[in-house]
Amino acid sequence: MAAAAAVESVVVVHNVAKRHNVGTLARSATAFGVAEVVVVGRRDVSAFGSHGATSHLRFRHFASLALARAYLKDERGCDICGVEITDDAQPVTAHPFRRSTAFLFGNEGTGLSQKECEICDFFVYIPQYGGGTASLNVTVAASIVFHHFAVWAGFPERGREGNKFIVADRPQGHSRGLYCTDSIEAVIEERKMRKENACDILEENGSSHPQESNGLDLMFTE
Repeated sequence: MAAAAAVESVVVVHNVAKRHNVGTLARSATAFGVAEVVVVGRRDVSAFGSHGATSHLRFRHFASLALARAYLKDERGCDICGVEITDDAQPVTAHPFRRSTAFLFGNEGTGLSQKECEICDFFVYIPQYGGGTASLNVTVAASIVFHHFAVWAGFPERGREGNKFIVADRPQGHSRGLYCTDSIEAVIEERKMRKENACDILEENGSSHPQESNGLDLMFTE
């Protein structure tokens, strides 16, 4: 068991198939003491289903997995844990954690991609005991994993009032919407990717006029 003040958990959201999952994921994250949500790739995520939980979380956006990994490893000192059934995955019930950990969950349809697996330091899976389903959806799996990490880390249990847990006051100045903080590097990388995608579309349409290229330069520069 780790000292509660010494470790934190982070969740990495990379192009989750169902946008509504981010809101319900945020609700589970706040319940189990997750410190930050790192959003990678698409920005059009929804806070639907969060019931105000996003107000109690920090969100940060990165344009690529490489940038997200650099932030998690270099700035936060996290291990990156992929939640996936792999040959070397350990059961989450064994609590194979050592320090602050960022959890990466796969797409509900296909699981973790090869690129996602490459940034992970280790993997855990959730043991199942019934034969009615092959896997759990992302939000259910996340709740189980977050809970196990909180138990291992020794996070203090939240106080209760009546038959519910006490909800903290919303931080002052915090909007109800989902807002991601971008690093300078992330902004530059995202603009670069958007420009490359726009160039690809022009080429596919048989257009590569210099004026159009100059127009893209103006659109995607600082």
